[in-house]
Amino acid sequence: MTRPALAVILNALVVATIAMGQARAESDKVQVFILAGQSNMEGKASLETLSRQIKAERTKKQFAHLHDGEGNFVARDDVFITFFDRHGPLEVDYGSRGRFGPELGFGWTVGNALDQPVLIIKVAWGGRSLFRDFRSPSALQPNHQQLAKDLEAARRKSPDATLDDIRKSYGKDYRDMLEEIARVQENYQDLFPQLKGKELQLAGFVWFQGWNDMVRDEYSQAYTNNMVHFIQDIRRDLDAPKLPVVIGQLGVDGPYTGEDAANDKRERFKARQAAAAELPEFQGNVAVVKTDQYWDPAAAEAFKTWQDDIENWRNYGDDRPYHYLGSPKIIYEIGQAFGESVLELSSNTSHQSG
Repeated sequence: MTRPALAVILNALVVATIAMGQARAESDKVQVFILAGQSNMEGKASLETLSRQIKAERTKKQFAHLHDGEGNFVARDDVFITFFDRHGPLEVDYGSRGRFGPELGFGWTVGNALDQPVLIIKVAWGGRSLFRDFRSPSALQPNHQQLAKDLEAARRKSPDATLDDIRKSYGKDYRDMLEEIARVQENYQDLFPQLKGKELQLAGFVWFQGWNDMVRDEYSQAYTNNMVHFIQDIRRDLDAPKLPVVIGQLGVDGPYTGEDAANDKRERFKARQAAAAELPEFQGNVAVVKTDQYWDPAAAEAFKTWQDDIENWRNYGDDRPYHYLGSPKIIYEIGQAFGESVLELSSNTSHQSG
């Protein structure tokens, strides 16, 4: 064998060895996604309705992969989830009790797309605002007038409330969210023995929240700035400068059909949510998913007469409009869209860093 031929073979072996090492290193990683927000991230899609929709002509094809054909729901063996005191393989019951949230469509979407195992850390509480509860550190405390207003309201319920109590309430859920993420990161090998020896790799953050800010004008007006601070702070606090972030835009009642969006309270708020992604530093690494496009007109129509025909209503949903009617169809499709969006962002950030 000639020296040039031997050199070619040796070079090929080196390249192959490096490639195998890289593949092995990738297989030893777990792709971690954080899903955070308020009640619609918590999850209000009814399992009773889902049990009907896996058989209904309109939706059975859409949900065929979620069950074994006998009506028993399946769990994935490559996607894992924590939701406070619950943890395990991804299955249908990781929302409010007897319900699911966006994590289901999200987990199936990213799980099908990725070769590595996936871990979803879900942190969500109902009735929370970005203005107060999830307020991040760089947004600072609100002005004295706002604090005084909050104290006055608090003392109507608890006369002993103090200004210090009010100050501590700002950002409490942001801090608790970070603590929950850290808890899972520290204990994941005990929570999930299947992941022992594997390294966590933070891959994306999905934010689905807004109702409690939309209903109060001062909260709504500050939303864009607070969202920008939130993204910047979460990246800093998780040590992930280009962490892909998806903002789920409020979409209850579906797309706006009026003629004057500028004077519609909900549409003004939705515009403020979307505006947060327009910062130059967020281009290609922050995206907005318009959840109104997944509104189900058939479910909305059935809701109009739910009290008169509860049996028919539960074929479509089992909750109020502000919880997307508790519709499995709506919530699953929103989760899918979140997954597709974060995968696209991940591809963008990989190219930017490559």
